[in-house]
Amino acid sequence: MAARMATTSTVVGLVSSSLSSSKKTSLNSGFLKSPVTARNPLRIAQASGGKFTCFERDWLRRDLNVIGFGLIGWLAPSSIPAINGKSLSGLFFESIGTELSHFPTGPGVTSQFWLWMVCWHLGLFLCLTFWQIGFKGRTEKYF
Repeated sequence: MAARMATTSTVVGLVSSSLSSSKKTSLNSGFLKSPVTARNPLRIAQASGGKFTCFERDWLRRDLNVIGFGLIGWLAPSSIPAINGKSLSGLFFESIGTELSHFPTGPGVTSQFWLWMVCWHLGLFLCLTFWQIGFKGRTEKYF
């Protein structure tokens, strides 16, 4: 029994199949003058040594000025006491302290912490995004 299991056997249906099909798919349309063959973009040799890259190597173009000014640019307006005499940052940080006071258990579903957290971070990420667009657009002469 063990000798029979140790011998190699082929799986029916996989003997003649090939995983890398060499057939080219032909796409036809009434809008096209001639049939177009679908090409795999991973096989196209690029200038980067034959490797296919979807983005530039430094696609994020990270700059600490954007992070610093964006954070300051969000902390300043979110610290204005506009919600019943309290600021958004103050309410968010106060809710953090309230939730940490009963640490092992997390915040409840109806806790105000979630509202302040979502609003504060949404504003922060919007501010950072606009700073990135503005700062990089200015340095690369878009406007």
